[in-house]
Amino acid sequence: MLNFYPGPSKVYPQIRDFMVMAYDEGLLSIPHRSERFVHMMRELVGLLRKKLNIPQDYYLFFTSSATECWEIITQSLTPHKSLHLYNGAFGEKWGQYARRLRPDCYSQSFGVNDVLDVPNIPVEDDTDVICVTQNETSNGTQVSMETLLKLQNQFKDPLLAVDATSSMAGLNLKFIRADIWFASVQKCFGLPAGMAVLVCSPRTVQRAKALNDKKHYNSLVFLYEKMLNYQTGHTPNVLNLYLMRQMLERLPLIKQVDQQLVKRSQELYSFFEELTEVQLLVENPEVRSQTVLAVQGTGKQILEIKKNAAAQGITLGNGYGDWAKNTFRIANFPAIVDGEYDVLKDFFRKNYK
Repeated sequence: MLNFYPGPSKVYPQIRDFMVMAYDEGLLSIPHRSERFVHMMRELVGLLRKKLNIPQDYYLFFTSSATECWEIITQSLTPHKSLHLYNGAFGEKWGQYARRLRPDCYSQSFGVNDVLDVPNIPVEDDTDVICVTQNETSNGTQVSMETLLKLQNQFKDPLLAVDATSSMAGLNLKFIRADIWFASVQKCFGLPAGMAVLVCSPRTVQRAKALNDKKHYNSLVFLYEKMLNYQTGHTPNVLNLYLMRQMLERLPLIKQVDQQLVKRSQELYSFFEELTEVQLLVENPEVRSQTVLAVQGTGKQILEIKKNAAAQGITLGNGYGDWAKNTFRIANFPAIVDGEYDVLKDFFRKNYK
């Protein structure tokens, strides 16, 4: 079965062998305060910096999910309020989640085909964090690095937090253009679900230390103090940490991965633009995601396409949120090889040209 679902998505085929290796090496039962674990973590952090081009002075942490990162940002870095800029379901959910913990948090929506209008964003006093979903998985849009730079330049005091769940480890992100980045690993990392990476600037850690929130098991100050010794705050997903280290050792630098994905996304967009029975959801090329494509049609068409694809051994991603019934989504992630997209295109040529 070919899996184009945008998360959990296809894992790298090497994962099977690495899981056996982890078992045979006794890795699955090592204490997370042991010297062996610390050695693995030190190697993993170094590989993440090297392969993803993460600045040396940024801090790396590991959590259970991107949703946990939402919680950490609100608990540890938001004494007053955060602003959530969104155009899709996941950005909207982030804002809703933050308001449960900090009722004064607020949101500002923008259109699916709109470039974020930075000069006219209404930022209230005492806004601690500005939150942006860089790749909105629900509708196949993205916020560019140039837009993040504009946000960074215009709003100096609030921290800038970026949900990069559908782009980290796939695109060459400019980490210096935000204070906080996070991503679950079941998308571009090509790993099993159950872990996320949280990347924080020195300013973020300084803010966390000044606020000194230690009321929660995942308080950022606590995570920071443990990571000074390459340890996690609580018992982590040791298997996924091991799998990530093994994969990163074998993957090319992110610049090369980015070039491959961007080229392939352009080919996919060109292909679907030529189809007559369905259309791309996002009309503006400037805001189209490079890693998740959303294709729309009538509810009846979408059901038929997904059913016929499944009969041919092809899994398409369901629509999500406001687009649940009239779209399907296609992941453009590194673990999916070019030949699988050739099969996908052939299916649409034969049935929906």
